[in-house]
Amino acid sequence: MTLILPSPAAAFKIGTRGSPLALAQANETRERLAEAFDLPSEAFTIVVIKVTGDQIIDRPLKEIGGKGLFTREIEEALLDGSIDIAVHSMKDMPTLQPDGLLLDTYLPREDVRDAFVSRTATGLADLAQGVTVGTSSLRRRAQLRARRPDLNVVEFRGNVQTRLRKLDDGVAVATFLAKAGLNRLRMDDVPHHAISADDMLPAIAQGAIGIERRANDNRAAEMLAAIHDAATGHRLAAERSLLLALDGSCETPIAGLADLEDGNLRLRGEILREDGTRVLSDDMTGPIADGPQMGREMAAKLLERAGPGFFG
Repeated sequence: MTLILPSPAAAFKIGTRGSPLALAQANETRERLAEAFDLPSEAFTIVVIKVTGDQIIDRPLKEIGGKGLFTREIEEALLDGSIDIAVHSMKDMPTLQPDGLLLDTYLPREDVRDAFVSRTATGLADLAQGVTVGTSSLRRRAQLRARRPDLNVVEFRGNVQTRLRKLDDGVAVATFLAKAGLNRLRMDDVPHHAISADDMLPAIAQGAIGIERRANDNRAAEMLAAIHDAATGHRLAAERSLLLALDGSCETPIAGLADLEDGNLRLRGEILREDGTRVLSDDMTGPIADGPQMGREMAAKLLERAGPGFFG
């Protein structure tokens, strides 16, 4: 089959959420596709789709439906042909896709670390006892409570700009953002301190952009193959296998990170009680191709150690 390339007259439609970070990710995808096929950027159109998760920001995700609230409307547009591909932050993605859709393309991964953000403090140790820290992430909340149970932790939803505004308004003295988001938005001026993954294991798939397509769209498959980063794919295959086997959702504090080291894959995982009173972790290294199996094995070991009711 001859690949029919898009053109300004028949543009290839890239679906995305409308936040500044989501648009930056969609633009990166467009630029990589344009470069790969020597096409003008006008051959690709970015289509902004409103998603429920961006419209309800005053309640925790677990109360309104979890991760699917950031993808449902976009995936519906993909299935009905309104868009050709969908660009996602991988840490927002459910582990299973709707029938007819495939998520098998990843861009080179950005910085995986969390960033501690504050106008007045340089790190967790610098925070006075009892001050308020804001985060919408159950993982970060549990990790924070495990390290600093004295702090007051409040719900802190919204995009990067919204959360920074809440800091300025005094809702909290500190929060956490993904370092990858700050990098992609070129927000080096935001006062922050990157936290080593050894000190705060990140969310599974943090820093990765995934591109979803229709399973039967051969043109999209061929185009996306040209920009797929295999190393990121191997890392996420292990991490998302761990998440799936743990039945992970926005209601469970789970962290995980896979790295490629000396021709092998190292997978680290962590599960926490929401109140931070118990933290269980594991660390495995094996052949890269065994990443998904390592994820399943690690999940089984962690769940056995946790016992029933760990996440309750």
